[in-house]
Amino acid sequence: MSRAEGSSPSITAGDVAAAQKEWSDRLIAIGKTFSDGGDYKAVAQATLDALYGYASGFDVLFKPTKAADKAIRLTEAEAASYFVGDGCCAEDKGFALAPYTAVKWDNKGAIFHGDSATAMGEYTFTDAAGGETKAEYTFQYAKAADGSLKIVVHHSSLPYKK
Repeated sequence: MSRAEGSSPSITAGDVAAAQKEWSDRLIAIGKTFSDGGDYKAVAQATLDALYGYASGFDVLFKPTKAADKAIRLTEAEAASYFVGDGCCAEDKGFALAPYTAVKWDNKGAIFHGDSATAMGEYTFTDAAGGETKAEYTFQYAKAADGSLKIVVHHSSLPYKK
């Protein structure tokens, strides 16, 4: 992990780890709510509002793992479509509805610069049947006015296969 010379430790590795845990917990909650017949769309919207920068006035760059036709998402509605499969992008099947039972993060490195931090690594998603899917990520976090971390860059992809 590196820190730009002269930058303050406004966001710490612990802050990033806590944000990643909350992202995982909320992703699991969306799928569980869907499986239980609840209002999973409301849970997904609350997740986007709480964890991503949309509601805090930040621009957000979102590149989901399993998207091809609309690979880059620039609006909250496009991100919501990816998570719950009901929206502007016909290719979306509801990534969050798997449901997942665990997400394991492996930060390979992070850069901290004042009120932003960027983490890159691999995360592994465990589905209800015990299957695992590993993906690669880059997430950038910005500190909102209330002190919470908001995701402003979300890039995820499946590992390259020869």
